[in-house]
Amino acid sequence: MFEHLVVFKFNDNITLAKQQEWVAQLLALQEQIPGIVALTAGINATEETDRIQGYTIGLRVTFEDQDALRAYGPHPAHQAFVASLDGWVEDVIVVDYAI
Repeated sequence: MFEHLVVFKFNDNITLAKQQEWVAQLLALQEQIPGIVALTAGINATEETDRIQGYTIGLRVTFEDQDALRAYGPHPAHQAFVASLDGWVEDVIVVDYAI
């Protein structure tokens, strides 16, 4: 299996409602993209405010294997989500590793 971790940092104009909308879109990907074993996403609730550095949404996806992870990126549902972020994202951190 492969784990895919992503944290998103948005520009200053982002609203809580928009973040909640994106979390809902991320959660829906599990039903839309084959090869996903588990998926969680949410708005950062850390109490370590000195460490948040503006990253407000986290995503964790567990894939069946590396091929499923590779197929995820170009999948139309994922690409639609990525397109919805246009103009809103300041930075993204991605980490993928075998589990």
